[in-house]
Amino acid sequence: MAEQMSAEKSDMTETPKAEMPKAETPKPTRPKSGLARHLPLIVVLAVALIGAMTLKEYLSFDTLRDNREALMAFRDQNYLVLVALFAAIYIIMVVFSLPGAAVASVTGGFLFGLAAGGALNVTSATIGACGIFLAARWGLGEMLTAKLEAAEGRIQMLKNALRQNEIEVLLLLRLVPAVPFFVANLLPALVGVRFSNFLWTTAIGIIPGAIVFTWIGVGVGEVFDRGEDPDLSLLWEPHVIGPILGLCVLAAMPIIVKTLRPKKAS
Repeated sequence: MAEQMSAEKSDMTETPKAEMPKAETPKPTRPKSGLARHLPLIVVLAVALIGAMTLKEYLSFDTLRDNREALMAFRDQNYLVLVALFAAIYIIMVVFSLPGAAVASVTGGFLFGLAAGGALNVTSATIGACGIFLAARWGLGEMLTAKLEAAEGRIQMLKNALRQNEIEVLLLLRLVPAVPFFVANLLPALVGVRFSNFLWTTAIGIIPGAIVFTWIGVGVGEVFDRGEDPDLSLLWEPHVIGPILGLCVLAAMPIIVKTLRPKKAS
């Protein structure tokens, strides 16, 4: 009797196990080839080189002077179309670092006035700057950022210092007139700054210079009537460069305070 009960108990416990479905092994993703990863930046640099050699004489104040009547007539008849065309051309010029950005900014003031021209100049320049930033980030920036993350020693200290003062450094790159616009677009991408910080600091930081060039464009018609070219050296006049340098000092002040502040003993 006991043997029968144990046999029945073993039959009840030995139920067939359901076969578990085998998990599918994920297919390994192929990393992008070196050429594909660097293609956006290669295209930007190639077009910039070709543009520097071929377009410099066309993107000039002489071209603006020779075509100003036609541009004004087209603006009066197709205002929104000209706004779209101007913004598109300006963005392309910035993305590919083509010569004539100063001419484009002056043209914005000449065609659309201080308010609308300034807004168009700032918006177009910001979009173009983001384009070259992303092209570099997807190319060399991705590789250099990974190397910076794995770096130690002084490179690690430099990376941490940049991240602690990221906003201030980005604003200084925009406000200091001596920093080329191309460098201020490319360098942040290569050291791995946040895109959101790059975006808003670019939009804010280029406003002072954009106002100056747009203001020059507002009166460029009278300059052409006198047979002269716009005087872009106005940017370096004391009453113009003074406030800009003041903004540079304000942007650098948090960095100076952090540097001079005594470190707390651990």
